[in-house]
Amino acid sequence: MRRKKTILVTGGLGFIGQAISLSLSRNNSVIIIDNNFRKKNIDKLKKNNIKIINADITNEKNLNKIKQKIDCVVHLAFINGTNYFYENPQLVLNVGIKGITNIIDFCKKKSIREFFLASSSEVYQNAKKIPTNEEVPLIIPDPHNPRYSYGAGKIISEIMLINCDYFKRSVIFRPHNIYGPNMGYNHVIPELIKKILSSRKKITIQGKGQETRAFCYIDDFISAFNILIKKGKNKNIYNIGTEEEVKIKDLTNRVIKLSNKRISIRKSIEKKGNAKRRCPDIKKIKKLGYKPEFNLNKGLKITYDWYLKDLNNEI
Repeated sequence: MRRKKTILVTGGLGFIGQAISLSLSRNNSVIIIDNNFRKKNIDKLKKNNIKIINADITNEKNLNKIKQKIDCVVHLAFINGTNYFYENPQLVLNVGIKGITNIIDFCKKKSIREFFLASSSEVYQNAKKIPTNEEVPLIIPDPHNPRYSYGAGKIISEIMLINCDYFKRSVIFRPHNIYGPNMGYNHVIPELIKKILSSRKKITIQGKGQETRAFCYIDDFISAFNILIKKGKNKNIYNIGTEEEVKIKDLTNRVIKLSNKRISIRKSIEKKGNAKRRCPDIKKIKKLGYKPEFNLNKGLKITYDWYLKDLNNEI
């Protein structure tokens, strides 16, 4: 019988963090450290006997609150959300760089030899190859553009982990546009749903809507993550996502169709630095057994229904 592991999840109160923590808690003891920057509801986590420690990853002394013996770390703590990239890049970089430095030092101090790092599709920016595999060069197109604070922090985190020879197994995963119920309102799909449900005739989207993304439903992401926990190879990098590339304008029309409303789409000025196309090559993780089960229409319907109910409860 496999020994029950104690797994530390940093940033575990976020959308992806909660999903990972709940999944891991079925067969492991899970501890979350998070300063609850976004004031997330934690009732479901507590019901699943997940221990939550209020701690700031940028403060090394805060990590001393963790007294338990830890077997593995899943490092997710970061500042996400495009508005933060533009408006507070120093905070984004501070959490990213101090966070990875402090947690690696903590692992060495506590003899934790297994580490999983959440990176991002943002490390690719405007990749020249679509679908984009894990070997495509990582770039910062313009150091003066605050948007790249997030991508830069993720690249630095990857480099620090790859060049750390302490761990017996360290694995990097790059999520691509994960979505689903209860992910907040600072991401493209919930933003669109809220705009459409709140509008009578017109909504405004960023740019012309010709930009593309490949969205991955949260349940598929968790399936992929669970495969990496079991089979991910040391110092390897894996894309997690789907290859169903869609234009933002088409995505918007799909949400409008779900709403049964007659709404026109108005274009706007695009923020500088927004990637034109983004779609991962997922052959590498498919070789480990990953198979997405939710196409965009299926996942979008579940997500739309959840947000429809959530927004109605606010009224």
